[in-house]
Amino acid sequence: MRIRNILRQSGGADIKLKDRIPKPFIILALTAAGMVLGLLVFFLVDTVLNGVFLDWLSRNYMITYEEYSEINGERVFVTRPDWSAIKTLVLKLMLMLAAVVAVIVTISAEIYARIREKETMKDAGRMFQEYMNGDKEASEVFPEEYAEAAARMTEIKAAMRRNEQIIRDEAVRKNDLITYLAHDLKTPLTSVIGYLSILDEASDMPQKQKEKYVGIALDKAVRLEKLINEFFEITRYNLQQMELEEESIDLYYMLLQMTDEFYPLLQPRGNSISLCADEDLTVYGDSMKLARVFNNILKNAIAYSYPDTAIEIRTEKLPDEIRIYFQNKGRTIPAKKLDTIFEKFFRLDEARGTNTGGAGLGLAIAKEIVHLHGGRIWAKSEKELTTFCVALPV
Repeated sequence: MRIRNILRQSGGADIKLKDRIPKPFIILALTAAGMVLGLLVFFLVDTVLNGVFLDWLSRNYMITYEEYSEINGERVFVTRPDWSAIKTLVLKLMLMLAAVVAVIVTISAEIYARIREKETMKDAGRMFQEYMNGDKEASEVFPEEYAEAAARMTEIKAAMRRNEQIIRDEAVRKNDLITYLAHDLKTPLTSVIGYLSILDEASDMPQKQKEKYVGIALDKAVRLEKLINEFFEITRYNLQQMELEEESIDLYYMLLQMTDEFYPLLQPRGNSISLCADEDLTVYGDSMKLARVFNNILKNAIAYSYPDTAIEIRTEKLPDEIRIYFQNKGRTIPAKKLDTIFEKFFRLDEARGTNTGGAGLGLAIAKEIVHLHGGRIWAKSEKELTTFCVALPV
């Protein structure tokens, strides 16, 4: 378990864990080690190398000369220390001793630091595991000297819990949606089978009544197809890994083409699309995926627009991005729902009895595609006007 790496990934700097061994104990241990080394050197010189050492000392640091003795009136040989040479020797020995002590202290400090680091990391790992797996507060697990680490771990744990809650909420919405879809599949299927059975059994049924039953069966079959497509949409979203195939795109032509393609959906409710955009607008991106973004937003706008109202598409070119606005007139989206409208499996219409809305993936997919292009997407709704904005980098 690499604690430092975990802390760095969470956005914080490396945390220096404090030492808990008293400094006087360290000084005492080093002093004892120096004294032992000195005794070993003294034993080596005084006992093991006694003769060799004395010969070397006499030859280099003692002076023997002849002088006249007033006591017996004869000339005698006198030996005395060479203090100048001895002072030089003492200086050298002190420098050597200082160097040896420095080396010993350095090595000892390095060994001690490594041992303490292992112990500290082991203690930190134990405390981190206890805190992450338990329900205790950080102050109950970490001592005061770990205050900075405790703060970082609190942030990490809070972020993990938020992500876990988001995943749980998404799973609940997905499961509820699948349950609703499975239930809703039975109704149109039962109707289709029922009306086709009547048509099959009553061969002499009047033509007008046959046409009526065929029309109802067709409507139910279309509804059944939509529900099945929602199932496929959920599965496809979970399995797909989006990759962009970028090229230069004529944005004006793409939007103009989409207004024509949506005419069959607009006509039954009396809606229309108004396009206001520069004809020379181009963007660089994946044309198929951006078309899917605009398609999903327009479907959403059509589903929630009042009848006989226009959906306005307009563009705005800024120095660093191009913005595409989709505005429709319909029921105002509450602010609380507006914050979660781009989440997976979120449906603005909670009632499954209506035909509006799909699997709750359209806007989530749109958001993911826009982010892959380095852009942004957001929505606002007030006074029965809802506007979606897609901002793409120039």
